Amino acid sequence: MALACALALAGCGPSGLGGRSPSAAPLPPSSTGIEASPLTGTGDPNRIGSGPIKIALIAPLTGPNGSSALGMSLRNAVELAVGAFDNAEVTVIVKDDQSSPAGAKSAAQAAIAEGAELIVGPLFSANVREVGAVARMAGKPVIGFSTDATVGRGVYLLSFQVEAYVDRIVDYAAARGKRSMAALIPDSDYGRLAEAAFLTAAARNDVRVMAVERLRPGASASAAAQKIAGLGAQIDALFIPEQAEAMAGLAQALASAGIDGKRVQILGTGLWNDARVLKLPALQGAWFAAPDNGGFNGFAASYRDKFGADPARVATLAYDAIALSVALARQQGSERFSERVLQGTSGFSGTDGIFRFRADGQNERGLSVQMIGNGTTSVISPAPRSFGAAPSGL
Repeated sequence: MALACALALAGCGPSGLGGRSPSAAPLPPSSTGIEASPLTGTGDPNRIGSGPIKIALIAPLTGPNGSSALGMSLRNAVELAVGAFDNAEVTVIVKDDQSSPAGAKSAAQAAIAEGAELIVGPLFSANVREVGAVARMAGKPVIGFSTDATVGRGVYLLSFQVEAYVDRIVDYAAARGKRSMAALIPDSDYGRLAEAAFLTAAARNDVRVMAVERLRPGASASAAAQKIAGLGAQIDALFIPEQAEAMAGLAQALASAGIDGKRVQILGTGLWNDARVLKLPALQGAWFAAPDNGGFNGFAASYRDKFGADPARVATLAYDAIALSVALARQQGSERFSERVLQGTSGFSGTDGIFRFRADGQNERGLSVQMIGNGTTSVISPAPRSFGAAPSGL
């Protein structure tokens, strides 16, 4: 079954946009479906669609070693998104940022010169910053995929941001009676963001933070794990916002230190939604916050049907950004990409669930809480279907 957009504008009536989606339902009120249709265009691989409204996708199609599978995954997701609508009123101009800030700047300048009203992408923070500067000069908005909140005014980040993961998992753990926590934090930019969010969320929930131990790049985690183990019964939860590739060594350190996940609840972020993490014995029973998997699974199936390969996990960002753009173009007329519309407080519903943009350019997402068990995950607190509704299970 073709994957269709499930993006709906806040306050739209029964004629609003929506459709079949394997993830969250459109935000209320309900809307009619949009059937997928054959993709039309000019035959140019750098032009997707044939509508009068021009949108640019800036993606890392090439890098230092040649073509980029990641960039192509983003580009293909855009093709899926445009093809999910009957007669989409947009043409997407595809630009290669060559995986560099200079390339991103040049791509943005070219896109605007060709009439792009909105820029989607790029992926890397330095590149998003360059694109944002060019777009601001031209008075055009950007929907970027970086997690760097410092990219500047006029850039709306659709990425999976660490603060949202941390808020969701700490709020849930506190609601389930976890009142005394420690943290093992990677010594990295991501880790510093996670630590700040963790301390803020803990204070908001009146949770005591007994210790924060940092994990140095390339260093053994054993010493840090032993210090956490030394806290004994003083803690009932341990927060670890580490990347998936580092978790095998860290899980071994936890086991060697005698940290028992049955006594101390281990907490993580959406970075753990990875087969390498789910199979680790020390993490069975751990909780982490992430989008519900159903949306991505449905998207991935449609992607494989069309392109014969698996998509990158971030490809849903490109899909949702373009599907949102098509929806806005149909419903909002000349206001389609204005601040008022993009910052709609009721938000939108996409492949990875509900989301909305804040005035500062960051986003809020509706996330589930999942538990690791038997090498897979189960949802223990579903993602909310509208903003203002408390997630089930809290």
